Amino acid sequence: MIDWLKKRSVSVVFLFLGGLGGFLYWKFIGCSSGTCPITSKWHASILYGMIMGWLIGDLIASFTNRKTKE
Repeated sequence: MIDWLKKRSVSVVFLFLGGLGGFLYWKFIGCSSGTCPITSKWHASILYGMIMGWLIGDLIASFTNRKTKE
């Protein structure tokens, strides 16, 4: 488990940042009418932010790992 966290530390950090970003987006921008499927509920917005954060973090980690191997 520790090795997995060390390998994916950038992705895990971006996972939490994405969740925070999703919550802040819901809190301050959100959708007051309730018709928006992602931003009308806080848990959907946080989950979407976490998924996007993980993907962006994994993309950044793959680029930085590729540079260190060369």
